[in-house]
Amino acid sequence: MTTATERFRAARDFLLEHREDYTTAYERFEWPRPERFNWALDWFDAIAEGNGRTALHIVEEDGSETRLSFAELSRRSDRAANWLRARGVAAEDRILVMLGNQAELWETALAAMKLRAVVIPATPLLGPADLADRVARGRVRHVLVRSEDAGKFDEVPGDYTRIAVGGAPEGWHPYEDAYDAPADFTPDGPTLADDPLMLYFTSGTTARPKLVEHTHTSYPVGHLATMYWIGLEPHDVHLNISSPGWAKHAWSNLFAPWNAEATVFIHNYTRFDPARLMAEMDRAGVTTFCAPPTVWRMLIQADLTQLRTPPREAVAAGEPLNPEVVEQVRRAWGVTVRDGFGQTETAVQIANSPGQELKSGSMGRPSPGYRVELLDPVSGAPGAREGEIALDLSARPVGLMTGYHGDPDRTAEAMAGGYYRTGDIGSRDENGYLTYVGRADDVFKASDYKISPFELESALLEHEAVAEAAVVPAPDALRLAVPKAYVVLAEGWEPGPDTAKVLFEHSRDVLAPYKRLRRLEFAPLPKTVSGKIRRIELREATAAGSDAEYRDEDFR
Repeated sequence: MTTATERFRAARDFLLEHREDYTTAYERFEWPRPERFNWALDWFDAIAEGNGRTALHIVEEDGSETRLSFAELSRRSDRAANWLRARGVAAEDRILVMLGNQAELWETALAAMKLRAVVIPATPLLGPADLADRVARGRVRHVLVRSEDAGKFDEVPGDYTRIAVGGAPEGWHPYEDAYDAPADFTPDGPTLADDPLMLYFTSGTTARPKLVEHTHTSYPVGHLATMYWIGLEPHDVHLNISSPGWAKHAWSNLFAPWNAEATVFIHNYTRFDPARLMAEMDRAGVTTFCAPPTVWRMLIQADLTQLRTPPREAVAAGEPLNPEVVEQVRRAWGVTVRDGFGQTETAVQIANSPGQELKSGSMGRPSPGYRVELLDPVSGAPGAREGEIALDLSARPVGLMTGYHGDPDRTAEAMAGGYYRTGDIGSRDENGYLTYVGRADDVFKASDYKISPFELESALLEHEAVAEAAVVPAPDALRLAVPKAYVVLAEGWEPGPDTAKVLFEHSRDVLAPYKRLRRLEFAPLPKTVSGKIRRIELREATAAGSDAEYRDEDFR
């Protein structure tokens, strides 16, 4: 075992030991900062040696299953690394990986790390235009994709190696040949801790996707904090619902669970079925569960009591989880869903960790290893009760990106003044708990009062008619802007003036006068392929006007 591995294990074990002792974990945790570290070689292979426990368990929609042990995945990734090396994959080469939740995804993630190649994760939902952008801006030298997606690259220019999984079209290398490659892998050199490991394109909810660069420590080591937030322990069976290609998939389907030596469980489906999901969770013995708010909102539309054995830990990330959803899960499962806040640029920065007092609507306190400040919106000084969420770079956390690849100006802007600036607004109470207010771009003023869309959306979701909601500013001659809600209705409710009247009445009952909804429209919510609401599209649609809009004053 290398010194780097020993330091990593010591930091990991410290967080496990103090899993429910936040004060000690926060005050005494120290990041391991090795000079050389390769998570696949120095950690995964170390815990995989002779280890027959299940590392990866995948259940398909038709009931077929794949189970791979830690030892099997170590051996498979060695063969894959040797085969990819023979196909020309070398250290710091960019390899775009576009696979579903299939065993090859985890094999190639480990293999690429062992080769020191730089992975650009991509969701299979991307089309040729998005892929062309990624190949060009990412300077991709190799692509590894499902065979059914190979045709998309007919329209993607570039000189890159083409590798297909599941049957290779003409001109593509069949990945299946990797299983016949030599079993003994020898690295071609040491891995420096700051060597690039991943390039992530952000979801692009308000602008062109940014290209986020992570190293061999910023995600693998940085996600010790994510392991702590989830409450993962060795031998857990962890289910995280996330699409491959997005950062949360690496957070909770790769680094956090295997940092804890837990099993990654996957249930693949083409259409979300809450009853089937809960049946598979029972059958697999899921002990820890993470899902985005969209999934939680769909789950509470079903009978949650169908899950006979609820998970010990349940968390949500991606967007703030509304308090009403938390309460419904608590009543059905006896488990409190704990929020966490992070970004593609970081691991989890702020979270409600296991065993701690939870405050309704709060996303918790800073994660171990993170010094979080709120910057005053006018002066930019730290210490504000409400302001931009920022990380103190004088105690730079390991789990922070290197920067925005190829964009030094944007990196400098994000890191200005000794702080990494998240672009999100939060407030802090007297006990150090932080509450999410909204993206800086999303918070708006109505009659000179500041409006948090999240607060209004949470209030709407308290009504049984509402499955999803998004609030944006609508132009108003008197107030300059007023809150407008776009609403997706729950099953059994019909769009129309009767339902609009009910929701306006609900708004008047639960919100202060200056926060009340003034406009409402029933419409699907535009989302990125990662499932986040594209509020920019809603703001543009609102500015353009709509004949389908209802107004509060019409129901008085």
